[in-house]
Order: sequence, then structure tokens, then C-alpha cells
Amino acid sequence: MAQRSGFLSLGAFLYPPSGHHIAAWRHPDAKADAGIDFKHYIALAQAAEAAKFDLVFLADGVGTRGDDVEFLSRTAHSYQAQFEPITLLSALAAVTQRIGLVGTASTSFNEPYHVARKFASLDHISGGRAGWNLVTSSNEHEARNFNRDHHLAHADRYERAAEFADVVTGLWNSWEDDAFLRDKASGRYYEPARRHVLRHKGKHFSVQGPLNVSRTPQGHPVVVQAGSSEAGKELAARSGEAVFTAQQTVEDAVAFYADVKGRLARYGREADDLKILPGVFPVVGLSESEAKEKFEQLQALIDPVVGLALVSGLTGGFDLSGYPLDGPIPELPETNASKSRQRLVIDLARRENLTIRQLYQRVAGARGHWQVIGTPEQIVDQLEERFRKYGADGYNIMSPVLPGGLTDFIALVLPELRRRGLFRAEYHGSTLREHLGLKRPVHPAASSRPATPTLAAAA
Repeated sequence: MAQRSGFLSLGAFLYPPSGHHIAAWRHPDAKADAGIDFKHYIALAQAAEAAKFDLVFLADGVGTRGDDVEFLSRTAHSYQAQFEPITLLSALAAVTQRIGLVGTASTSFNEPYHVARKFASLDHISGGRAGWNLVTSSNEHEARNFNRDHHLAHADRYERAAEFADVVTGLWNSWEDDAFLRDKASGRYYEPARRHVLRHKGKHFSVQGPLNVSRTPQGHPVVVQAGSSEAGKELAARSGEAVFTAQQTVEDAVAFYADVKGRLARYGREADDLKILPGVFPVVGLSESEAKEKFEQLQALIDPVVGLALVSGLTGGFDLSGYPLDGPIPELPETNASKSRQRLVIDLARRENLTIRQLYQRVAGARGHWQVIGTPEQIVDQLEERFRKYGADGYNIMSPVLPGGLTDFIALVLPELRRRGLFRAEYHGSTLREHLGLKRPVHPAASSRPATPTLAAAA
């Protein structure tokens, strides 16, 4: 395979708002109330934009995760006390100019029309910078907020998600680009022939349409997908334009990249139609010892109650409190929770022979995502290796503590990336699609229709 060149993409992952380490909110430099501090988010988004990041990325859950009040009262994770992402991104659109704005909305507990309308509105408000992170919910506590005792089975979640994505895309195509004439002289507001009513009837949804938002600056918002199970990879190949994923080793990253990109052709898609952006948790210091000291400062803040609950959640939701912290992970069956993350964390424990305590210390920062600790040169060596070997098209940066972890990455790592020709010095476009190198989707009806004459031409 030829040596890879070009720029990689970078996202700034801003959830949890105090930082990605499970104990970040307790760090002396963290804002403990960051989740409800809009000025905090403004500063982060503007810093990422000044650094020419492709996007900011917000995860979300529609319910706190867990019934253990002792655990929940000791963590700023688990989707407690934070803004709803579409509301927040819409506000951030007004205080930024170029950076992409990606937010999460679950296909399990939303309706396609709601999601299509909100993200189309965000794309208009931001001038073409919106992205929808398409996920399925895997937590029982979310289901209980939506008239269910349990969430859908894994296969059913992804079947629903595939149809959901089709309906949202269909709604985004309700209008051709030139449908709205707004011609005061003739009294014609839009051209009827350029309006398309969806009339979808499927297993999970019945949606007539059309969407009451016009076609957006990007054609439609960028569709991001997060999921690495078989069903998740197939959904990414079918509907995704960027994939947020987690792999621990270079070999696994390269295999995942080849697997997902290799599925695109059967959906009539090309390799560049989908960008793979794994999460990475970087702890950077001017020296290796400084980086390690920063990390150990965070590790020392982990409450064992929180660490145990973290491992329980990542390994399928089993109660591990009856097992010794300094003993091995017991044999655990597969559950209806996130299958890819459960498998990744259990494999990590087996591969490195970790005790429960060692496992929660190992995943406390990135919760299964890739963790790198070192100098700027050491970190860039590893980022470059995965990029050059086709294990990633870029990375979603999961700062250990916010704002300090992001500003450290910008000040120390970005100059080295640029020195090696791996990251842009300036934006070359204004939309998220342009940043990521994704094509603007052509409306399905556009190729069969002549263009609408302009008023000037008609005169």
C-alpha cells in the first residue's frame, strides 16, 4: 500500500464538560460546574476553532446512568447536570464562525421528524456546520424515561436505527436546492415541482413529510455514527459519513478501518465517503515524566466506588461489588448493553491480566478508548503511525481535564503535527463537509431536472 499523505482531521470532544477522566471534576484546575456554564463551552469552542479543529463533538444520554446514588453522587459523568446538545450547539453557532458542530441524538428514543428538523435548523443557523451523531441507546435508565421498562434488543435497536436514518435522510431531501423562489412579483413562494413528499411506511415508522425546513447549506448535515459491533459497522457503511470508534492497538485500528471501508462498495459508496475518527485520550507534558505525573495526579483522585461502578457499566452492567477489587474480572456473559465496548474492555482485562482495581484505573481516563501519555513528539509519533497505516482518518480528542487538557494539546501537540505536515494551518472551507473532505450530497431529483431560471435571466 502506498505511503499515505495529507491532513488528518481533529474533533474536540467536549463531554464530559469537566474532562474525560472519571475524576476530572475533582482536579484543582477543572470547573466542577462546567456542565451548566455556557461561558465555559464558548471558551472551549472558540479555542478549538482558533486552532482550526474540524469540529466540536457532544455526546448525550437521555437519562442518568444508574440507580446507585452513592456512585452517582460522586461522579460528574453519567449525564448529570449538563445542557441538552442541540440547544447548546445552536447557541455556540452564534459565537463561532467555521468550526463544525456535532451533537448526539439517539434513534431509540426520538422520532425521525424531530431529529431531521432540529439538525436541519442547526445547519441553517450555523451556515453549514452541523453534524448528527447517530447512536442507539443501550442503557435501561434511558428506556424508563420513555414508557419502557427495558430498551430494545441489540438487533432490534440497529434495525430501527437503519430505518430511522433512511427516514431522516428522506426528510432532508423534501426540497430541492432551488425550490424556494420567494418571488414577490409573481407571488410564488416555492416551486411545487421541487417539493417532495416522503410518504414513508415501514416496520418502525410511518412518516408523511415533507420536512418544514428547506434544504440546508450542506445538502444535509453530516451523519456521524458511533458503534463498532457488526450491526454498528454495517450501519456506518450504509448511512454514516464519519465514524467515532475505539480500538486499543494499531493492529485492531487497521483491521477496523479496512473492514468498515470494505463494506462501502455494496452500498454504492467510495472509501472517501466515510471518515474514521477514533477517540484518543492524550496526556501531554514537556517531558515524559511530566506527562506521567499529570496522569497520576488524576488517577489518585479516583473514588473506588466510582471506579467499581465504571467497570460494572463497561462490562455489561453486572454488579461486581461482591468480587474482590484485587481479584480478576469474573466470567461474564454477553448482555444487551453496548456489545463492542463490553468485548473491548473484557479483552483488555484478559490480555493484560488486570484485576478489577487495575482495570478501572486503566479505563478511568478514556473508558475503552485509546490512551497516550508522553511528550508532544511521542504522542504525534503514535497518531502519525495509525494515520499513515490507514487505521484512522483523524481523531476525536478526549481531553483529560477541561479546559487545560485541550489547551495543552493545542499549544504542544498541534505545532508538531503541523511541522510534520499532518494538520492544516488554516481552514480551506466554511462547512463541516469541506473540513472533512466530504462531498455535498446531490438531491436525488436534481439530475433529472433542468435548473430553475433566475429572475435576472427571465427578465
